[in-house]
Amino acid sequence: MQQAGFEVHSAGTGRDGVDVARQRQANVITLDVGLPDIDGFEVLRRIRQFSDAYVVMLTGRGEELDTITALQGGADDYIVKPFRPRELRARISAMMRRPRVSSGEATASSVADSGSGGPSGSAGSRRGKVLQHNGLALDTETRTVALRGTPLGLTRSEFDLLHELLKGTGAVRTRADLVRVVRGEYYGEDTYISEADERAVEVHIGNLRRKLREDPQDPRWLVTVRGVGYRLAPKRAE
Repeated sequence: MQQAGFEVHSAGTGRDGVDVARQRQANVITLDVGLPDIDGFEVLRRIRQFSDAYVVMLTGRGEELDTITALQGGADDYIVKPFRPRELRARISAMMRRPRVSSGEATASSVADSGSGGPSGSAGSRRGKVLQHNGLALDTETRTVALRGTPLGLTRSEFDLLHELLKGTGAVRTRADLVRVVRGEYYGEDTYISEADERAVEVHIGNLRRKLREDPQDPRWLVTVRGVGYRLAPKRAE
């Protein structure tokens, strides 16, 4: 990370890591799950109380539950050891090239995780930048989402997945397609997509559905295509 131009600060315990993240106002945090005092999941919980930094969890455990716990706790990515240093650097670079804010108020050193900003702009001169569907409005320029005028706070990954499905206008997106949306340009067409990658997408979609208060029996926005992926629900008369 130093070779990539980052100023790096390290800590050997979870409690020290929380203190370093707070004092240094870190933009990116790599966080091991196995720590000598408190585990990485608890460290993540504490960090999320004051920081919207990008967090990449590192662990020697590849269990699905660990991945789900990390992503639901606010981690941006999850890498199982052993991994190549270049892979870590590439994933972080890809994340940072894709804004995680949804309003124009962030600075280079302080960014918001979800931007609950105001309602999307009017559909007049900016119609091409606002995608609307069944009362949901997504503004691609300000990265804001509103449901019937009420702002929704989405993470970067949730926003990107929703954007991909909205612009697809009903076309099915496979889980592998959506993994590439979340991972960015780091995952090319020939990159191996693991079950853990696809499970991470399922977690993000589940979080989206909760925030949208989606009815699983009568979905208005996100439809599961069993064994394939997801698509946008048909448009309804409002």
